[in-house]
Amino acid sequence: MNFEMQKANMLVENINGFIKFVHKSHENSKNSFILNTDKVYQIKLLIEEFKFQIIADELMRINKFTWDEKYTYLLVDRFKKGLNIIDEYVENNYNDLFIFSARLYTLKNLSLSFSKKE
Repeated sequence: MNFEMQKANMLVENINGFIKFVHKSHENSKNSFILNTDKVYQIKLLIEEFKFQIIADELMRINKFTWDEKYTYLLVDRFKKGLNIIDEYVENNYNDLFIFSARLYTLKNLSLSFSKKE
């Protein structure tokens, strides 16, 4: 398997994990230590607005058997735009949303590995 395909598939796994983590955190917010559920809901809305699940599904589809460089870079760029906004939101509300910072750090670093080499 191509190394770039493996990176794309690893990014997909982490995007799906982040989406599931946000949804679980929002559903179980009454039983957890997250004080402000509205802020978690805002992250959930941002994930839906930037279509993270669609991007992850499409990345998985195009990198399942062959490496499609152009389309992969396009999808990762779209993902980065949404990720940067979510990351900024978490930084601005760090006291309530610190639990998401580690996953965001992982996603940022994985998506940065797709920057064009010039």
